[in-house]
Amino acid sequence: MKKCILASFALLGFITIGAQQNVTLNVRLKPIQTLVVNNSQKIVNLDYVTKDDYANGVSSLNADHLTIYSTGGFQVKVKSANAALQNGGKNIQANTIQIKATAGTDAVNGAQYAQGTTLSANETTLVTSTAGGVNKKISVEYKGAGANAYLDNYIAGQDPTVYTTELTYTIIAQ
Repeated sequence: MKKCILASFALLGFITIGAQQNVTLNVRLKPIQTLVVNNSQKIVNLDYVTKDDYANGVSSLNADHLTIYSTGGFQVKVKSANAALQNGGKNIQANTIQIKATAGTDAVNGAQYAQGTTLSANETTLVTSTAGGVNKKISVEYKGAGANAYLDNYIAGQDPTVYTTELTYTIIAQ
């Protein structure tokens, strides 16, 4: 009887060992980057109203202009739809407008911000970070030229004369 019980345990042990299976578990992380422009700041105006505005240039600081989400390092880039802002037969060169990125209220740790970048029809890097972040804020200041650079761009009968371009912001994994 003892031999039968021992044989049963031995056989049961072999059956249990033979019933094991292995599973490979993978955690697969895909890069995610989102970039949202503050909805109340989708139109930015640089208004030249006084002689000093034409002489010194004007700027518009847009606090928390961009909100980013990134799983890991990233770059934020900007470009103008055209090399010049158009109004009829006249234009203002995009590269006369500077863009400056700074940390917003919830900044990206360790990010580097471009200072005094000129607007271009080619992508220009504004922010670089080796770390990701959730709902991190970036402020952007737009500055138009001074030194009376736009003095001869007013068109009679238009109040105001408006030169326009669309900007495209892009976030990419780094």
